[in-house]
Amino acid sequence: MALSDVEPKKPGGADPRARMIARAAREIAPGMVVNLGIGLPTRVVDYLPADMPACLHTENGMTGIGPTRPYETADRNLIDAGGAYISTVPGSAYFDSVVSFALVRSGRLDLTMLGAFEVARNGDLANWKIPGRFSPGAGGAIELAQKARRVVVMTTHTDRKGNPKLLERCTLPLTARGHVARIFTDLAVVDVTPQGFVLRELAQGISAAQVAGATGAPLHIPDTDIPIF
Repeated sequence: MALSDVEPKKPGGADPRARMIARAAREIAPGMVVNLGIGLPTRVVDYLPADMPACLHTENGMTGIGPTRPYETADRNLIDAGGAYISTVPGSAYFDSVVSFALVRSGRLDLTMLGAFEVARNGDLANWKIPGRFSPGAGGAIELAQKARRVVVMTTHTDRKGNPKLLERCTLPLTARGHVARIFTDLAVVDVTPQGFVLRELAQGISAAQVAGATGAPLHIPDTDIPIF
């Protein structure tokens, strides 16, 4: 199932979020069934190779998602779980929410990409509620985070006030316990291991010391050269 003949976007020069999204897109391998969560993850579809044979799933009832469309050319009946206009590919399928979540609950997702407010060094995830602020509800994130075979997170390394999002322990209500395997941020790629956070890759122009300083828990930095994305 190809994604379409639309050319994927390229990581934009100095735009750290674009680089993060482009790097996260490389986590998707041929043959995978992948859910892209609301927020940054839904933008990943636009950075995938046009001939990538992967099947993208959205919990509001569709598999086989092509690149997003501008309002002017969109089919107004086709949106992802975040409300963005999407396109179809050969083999796209539609179904109700019962079937959609049956796919999730039965473990058929190879990978889910989710946003996050906080991630703990043991893989705990908090991404649905900030006390005192309006929340539409937990949505599908709780089941996606607990049932997918692999869970990765896409988020900025710190919040708008500069506070770390990668922590020793989450302070916000949890979405899932111990399920996050990898974190893509605007600064780095960080793995969650039994020993805690491990730095795997650095964003262009960012040092390991900067990442460690922006992380609210111990960060293991390998002695070998760290790849740049």
